[in-house]
Amino acid sequence: MILKNSFVAIFFALLLASCDYQKNNNIKQKDVNEGDVYVYGVHPDSAAVQTKNKYTAKPENEIRANKIREKLFSGKEINQGN
Repeated sequence: MILKNSFVAIFFALLLASCDYQKNNNIKQKDVNEGDVYVYGVHPDSAAVQTKNKYTAKPENEIRANKIREKLFSGKEINQGN
């Protein structure tokens, strides 16, 4: 019983020690785009300028996507969305 509780306590201690909000999976190198409004926006919480681009819809892409869906899922029910 004590061994089991110790294992659980050690597991959670290691789990909490490994969590560091938004600092995992980083590489230490100079950011060449630092301060670029186009890439990062005017504030850390704002959207970047490049995300505001709007593209015109091409109907031939929808036709092509439907043909691919037909080929992949022929004979199966395709749910739209979730």
